[in-house]
Amino acid sequence: VALRAGSLQGAPTYFAFASVGIILTVVLQSATTGLARRIREEQLTGTLEVLVMQPMTPVQLALGLTGFPFLFGVLRGALYVVFAGTLLGLELRGADLLGFVLVLAATAVALSGIGVALGAVVLVFKQGEALAVVLTFGFTLLSGSLFPRSLLPSWLGTVGDLLPTRFAIDGLRDALFGGGGWHGDLVALVITAVVLLPFSIWLFSLLLGVVKRAGSLSQY
Repeated sequence: VALRAGSLQGAPTYFAFASVGIILTVVLQSATTGLARRIREEQLTGTLEVLVMQPMTPVQLALGLTGFPFLFGVLRGALYVVFAGTLLGLELRGADLLGFVLVLAATAVALSGIGVALGAVVLVFKQGEALAVVLTFGFTLLSGSLFPRSLLPSWLGTVGDLLPTRFAIDGLRDALFGGGGWHGDLVALVITAVVLLPFSIWLFSLLLGVVKRAGSLSQY
């Protein structure tokens, strides 16, 4: 199916269109596989119990484990934009850089809730990377990371419209190629962060208490 320029959300080429999807995938992978893998490694090396016994609240623990993977993912995404713009000819002359930074930061915070929730799952079930991979693939596919959502079956397109990653991708593309129009997506991401992150931290705290009482924190 040939893609017309009008279906690329303002991106001048398919390369530009897909570049934003790759950036979002990097951040999402940090949100999901990064934290799940970190907790799993702590379990396997026997250091998770020591870490949990430190004088930290569950909130501090969840945010501390999440912080570095997300910061690293956001920095990687920003560097990819710089690399694509300077070496691969990605057209950025009309970009709203402030909008790009704000949307990217809001994306990291909003998606961190997914990472914390997956971390809670790993605490209980001792596995989670496979689920993280499936979520990353599904979210990026349905959100239009590599091709327009209009090419999806209508019901899948409707699902994709509701995902937080959709607002992230649309906002980033609007900021880079449209020079505006990202404000609504930014608001949606902030609302997602306000709702999802506290819930995920509550879930992490709840399940951390469960595994402590069950004495299974050191099991792997």
